[in-house]
Amino acid sequence: MSFCSFVGGEVFKDHFKPGIYVCSKCDHELFSSRSKYEHSSPWPAFTETIHENSVSKFKERPGAYKVKCGKCGNGLGHEFVNDGPAKGVSRF
Repeated sequence: MSFCSFVGGEVFKDHFKPGIYVCSKCDHELFSSRSKYEHSSPWPAFTETIHENSVSKFKERPGAYKVKCGKCGNGLGHEFVNDGPAKGVSRF
């Protein structure tokens, strides 16, 4: 499954079949469906990455980080601190 840009509707937001989400540009492994959870945003949400280097993060503003593919730098969205299924778990 490719993790792709938002174009009028994110096709993987409500997709919960087992699998691995990869970068749409370079196929780098990003997230497992096991770490995915339901969220009100239009984006799929995850609690953890597959590998330590799956993504890179850059602080964009307090409490928000821009998330990019750890291999090619493709933009993946944002991480919001303290937003997730349990307090202290971040959303990607």
